[in-house]
Amino acid sequence: MTGSRRMTADLTVTEVRLTPVLVSDPPLLNSQGVHQPYAARLIVEVVTAGGVTGVGETYGDSKYLELARPLANALPGRQVSDLNGLFALAATFEVASSRVHDAFDVGGTRGVQTADKLRLSVASAFEVAFLDVLGKAKGLPVHALLGHKVRDRVEYSAYLFYRWAQHPGGEGEPDDWGEAVDPAGIVEQARRFVRDYGFRSFKLKGGVHEPAQEIAAVRALAEAFPGAPLRLDPNGVWSVATSLKVAAELRDVLQYLEDPTTGTPGMAEVAEEAGVPLATNMCVTTFPEVPEAFATGAVQVVLSDHHYWGGLARTRELAAVCRTFGVGLSMHSNTHLGISLAAMTHVAATVPNLDYACDSHYPWQTEDVLTRRLTFRDGCVDVGDAPGLGVELDRDRLAALHERWLQDDGTMRDRDDAAAMRKADPGWISPTLPRW
Repeated sequence: MTGSRRMTADLTVTEVRLTPVLVSDPPLLNSQGVHQPYAARLIVEVVTAGGVTGVGETYGDSKYLELARPLANALPGRQVSDLNGLFALAATFEVASSRVHDAFDVGGTRGVQTADKLRLSVASAFEVAFLDVLGKAKGLPVHALLGHKVRDRVEYSAYLFYRWAQHPGGEGEPDDWGEAVDPAGIVEQARRFVRDYGFRSFKLKGGVHEPAQEIAAVRALAEAFPGAPLRLDPNGVWSVATSLKVAAELRDVLQYLEDPTTGTPGMAEVAEEAGVPLATNMCVTTFPEVPEAFATGAVQVVLSDHHYWGGLARTRELAAVCRTFGVGLSMHSNTHLGISLAAMTHVAATVPNLDYACDSHYPWQTEDVLTRRLTFRDGCVDVGDAPGLGVELDRDRLAALHERWLQDDGTMRDRDDAAAMRKADPGWISPTLPRW
């Protein structure tokens, strides 16, 4: 302090560090195959002239790195407060059409929108890092920069998966969860989530087994946890007819049914007769997809994702749109580390209309780049008031996970659940939709 004036750090960007890492991932099953033993994430550090550094995180596959590198190189000399300029800059970089197809073809999304989503997924990590810098410089938590928190805790849901006890050939890092390939295994997995983390709602990743078995699993959960909110997400692998059959079987116990079929027209057809709310993270993932989905009543719950939507400020914009049209809001999750969980928690704390517990893969991720893991209490993450995101990088862990990425022959750097499945089933081909 000088007199009564606070000294202001120079928040001009001087350096951006990109560190791709590979983190352990369990053998979780989905409609496309199985998770690989390791998942790629990208850690972004933005360094300023005043000595303040902020961190962000996003997907680490090659397609993201190819876009992140030129964006990082273009940022020195800019102010971290210029969030609009960040996204305008990101929009100027070309995205190869092959990369767009690889990244987002599942679910039938359209070309120009998927290119935008790839850009936004990259820019989101820089936006979070910018906000982390601003918060640290001002002595404010990120949620205060977004309008201040409206809740002290953010509730998350147990994310249940069919899974094997280990990866094919014993690859990857061992864990003690064991297999869950039937209703009894799913219930036992849920019991552990309750015991270890206190979760009070449950989401099952479906699309793995024929619908009758997944109906049985949800029924088993309803019996084991009476009254608990339940969700089922088959990732769009069912026909409209199958979706309606499952909805009829489970409408008395489901909180919502997520992406039972692909595309907005199909979702609208299901929604008309399902008798249970439909949620999506597939047919509404960019703002241009909102009008058709809302006008046709295709979705009643949008699962936001600050990576896809372009960061925390745009997540709040989405929340306002959903609030305007009376559409529910929750949060989507993919394999992520503590930086992304902290960012999710800060923005979720500021959204008045957060209608449902958020998704999170974090309990499945046994490795992190932070000095201290975020913790769940009664299924919630407490909203911190430390400056910025309130997290600190562990340099040794970051270096070790980056070294794993460097030593990889390229097999794990790009997610390919079908390739991972072929190690167990050489004839496996990702199913043509609808599968059932």
